[in-house]
Amino acid sequence: MQNPQALQCGLCDSESLEHYHRDKFRDYWQCQKCKLVSVAPCDRLSPQAEKAIYDSHENDLNDIGYRRFLSRVFDPVNSRLLSNRDGLDFGCGPGPLLAKMFQEAGHSIALYDLYYANDAAVLEKQYDFVTCTEVIEHIGQPKVVFEQLVGMLKPQAPLALMTKLVIDPERFASWHYKNDQTHISFFSRETFEYVAKQFGTKLEFIGNDVIILTKH
Repeated sequence: MQNPQALQCGLCDSESLEHYHRDKFRDYWQCQKCKLVSVAPCDRLSPQAEKAIYDSHENDLNDIGYRRFLSRVFDPVNSRLLSNRDGLDFGCGPGPLLAKMFQEAGHSIALYDLYYANDAAVLEKQYDFVTCTEVIEHIGQPKVVFEQLVGMLKPQAPLALMTKLVIDPERFASWHYKNDQTHISFFSRETFEYVAKQFGTKLEFIGNDVIILTKH
């Protein structure tokens, strides 16, 4: 087990981390300041191994079930947009169905993904909305990414995230979500409350796994 004194939270930079859980693959640590649960760098996959797992995913643009899944983000975001808005799908993956759904609704949407659409130029603009679905749990330094995402929002623009939420250690122990080896950062409601305060946004929880941060 790694010495907790050698660990630093990737969200708030605190060095006050306590052991949260251990399974057969890795240890999980919880920050006592922002409550982020994370995997230490020594237990994370290499970028090559991570991409190999992503390449094995099947994200079919014609999959009705996948469209229904993404509608949990699409519906609340689209309902608060005026027509012909400009958006960004951050972490769009190899099959950007969510972007297609926004295009079908009349919006323009740029794509960014570290592995599949790595165009840094789109990160230099500001947008009327940004989506980040099933992405933030893969990020080892979420502070850097939140700074980037909130910085790309126009005033009153929403940042919509989708990720499963940590509830407590007992449920975490049998939680399927942690078993994906590419998942390394796990957020709770308390963690998102910290994020909202830290980055000057209004916080909304929609259902069990959609979070909207609206820039003031």
